[in-house]
Amino acid sequence: MHDRAIEIAKIIKNSEKVHIITHIDADGITAGSIAYKTCERLYKEVSIEFVKQLDENVFEQLINENYELVWFTDLGSNISIDYPEINKIITDHHECPENSDKNFHLNPHLFGFDGGFEISGAGTTYLVSKAVDKKNIDLSPLAIIGACGDLQDRRYGKLIGINRDILRDGEKIGIINSKIDIRYFGRETRSIIKLLQYANDPIIPGVTGREQSCISFLQEIGIRIQDGDNYRRWIDLNKSERSIIVSNIAQLLLMKGFGHKNVKRILGEVYILNNEEEGTEVHEAKEFATLLNSTARYGKCDVGLQVCLGDRLKFFDEARSLLLGHRANLVEGLQFVREEGINKRKYLQFFHAGTGVRDTIVGIITNMLLNSEEVSSDIPVVGFADKGDGEIKVSARGTQELVERGLNLSHALKKAARVFNGVGGGHSIAAGATIPKGKEEEFLEILESEIKSQLS
Repeated sequence: MHDRAIEIAKIIKNSEKVHIITHIDADGITAGSIAYKTCERLYKEVSIEFVKQLDENVFEQLINENYELVWFTDLGSNISIDYPEINKIITDHHECPENSDKNFHLNPHLFGFDGGFEISGAGTTYLVSKAVDKKNIDLSPLAIIGACGDLQDRRYGKLIGINRDILRDGEKIGIINSKIDIRYFGRETRSIIKLLQYANDPIIPGVTGREQSCISFLQEIGIRIQDGDNYRRWIDLNKSERSIIVSNIAQLLLMKGFGHKNVKRILGEVYILNNEEEGTEVHEAKEFATLLNSTARYGKCDVGLQVCLGDRLKFFDEARSLLLGHRANLVEGLQFVREEGINKRKYLQFFHAGTGVRDTIVGIITNMLLNSEEVSSDIPVVGFADKGDGEIKVSARGTQELVERGLNLSHALKKAARVFNGVGGGHSIAAGATIPKGKEEEFLEILESEIKSQLS
């Protein structure tokens, strides 16, 4: 991979103009930001474009515009035709065809690594950036944010593989550090009530999803909820208070039969950006990633880009405003799906949100449901949402236990979507597809058959 990164770095150095195309999520924005900053530091003429997916329209546009070099970040692995008219490089981490071993493509799957948890799109882009100039190790936090945005720390409660090497780069120069703490989202900015209310992986039985139960739980174990008029956050608690909360959650899980494996998932590594202000959305990697998602999912990727490039004024304020709307949409979307109901089949469970949930956040909703009490954890969850223009967005999520039994959602969705001339792919544990509207039932039949085959 190091040698391939050097080859790609040479291509960049030998080009005067670079056009970056990246994905519309946290990993895509951080990958695009790393690529953009790398070219900027080389004094290249650089432009950037954010896309939901690569389709014929994108390629036709690229051929017409005839860029000197196109750099695909966090997407491009599924390019099935060479498109010789496009001079391109790819830094991606999604599963790719075995015959993709080309000089312009840096992908962990081509080198025996798993792009689902060992390195993200931002990570592969970072490797090229570092090959361009070792001084670019100051961009390592962006790669860590991208990995956390793609939930690459979920399997082991920490980042491993090549992500670990990238983390060490940042630690070496003192700009990021890791520590063991509660893994629930919102340590920096959420009140402890909200942190517990939205806790998942593991859920807290009888507490998750219930605000009043969270308040009662904290009061019963003697934790002060407020300081004056301000609700306390996790970072406002002292070591003893944090320990009391963790041990009581552990006792509750064991008492409800969740087992030691789930209890161990309460604690894990968190990644702190040392140059950022404590208590803000950019001080901790997971919260930074969510802030970026809130810009990406609503067509404001340029705002996320500027935050990654260092803006802490105008664009940062705009990103925070988008985050508030994003959180509200997730809550409303989750409520909508719960009211509509989850449909269960033998080898999968699914919901169809129609236009009730944005197609850009249906994957997040699907993931949230997977870690809730209302779905079964022994079969994958599939979500549908209307994209418009006669297309349906499909998002599927599974558990690590299912992957260990043979589940590969990337292969399953790719195979099922291909029947309808749709596109699909991603990772074993999380994947997406686009299919024609009206073909959902047929798609489910094919998808379920494939999942049954995998799990058998």
